[in-house]
Amino acid sequence: MRYFILAQAARILFPSLLVLSLIVLYRGHNLPGGGFIGGLMAATAFILVGISESMDRAKRLLRIEPFVLMAWGLATAAGSGLPGLFTGSAFMTGQWLPGFSLPLIGKVHLGTPLVFDVGVYLVVIGFALHTTFSLAQLCHTEEEEET
Repeated sequence: MRYFILAQAARILFPSLLVLSLIVLYRGHNLPGGGFIGGLMAATAFILVGISESMDRAKRLLRIEPFVLMAWGLATAAGSGLPGLFTGSAFMTGQWLPGFSLPLIGKVHLGTPLVFDVGVYLVVIGFALHTTFSLAQLCHTEEEEET
């Protein structure tokens, strides 16, 4: 079922939620936020499209299977610990690149905690969307069996 007002709101909210989720992801290794909250926000953007239009539309916007996102996220999070080993430190020891400044953003800090957060971000998006798409498919199948 398509809800006109919700569909129009989703067209505005979808890109806004994705950008906001990236902001929360980035600031998470210095301030509250991070991969988990950012991932939930990004998944919410896709779920909003799924509710307002259709889950098939949300899947087309995602362009990748949620399970693949989870796999890449786990690999990224696990891989973020390797630089610590290469520098003679313990696995998952934070390593940082030299900081630099960007206009309007200010000081930028890039390091392995951000890479770990990106992995968590991808896992959360993949898991939330896999669960949502599976439940939507199950409900759709049950509706077809009843008719």
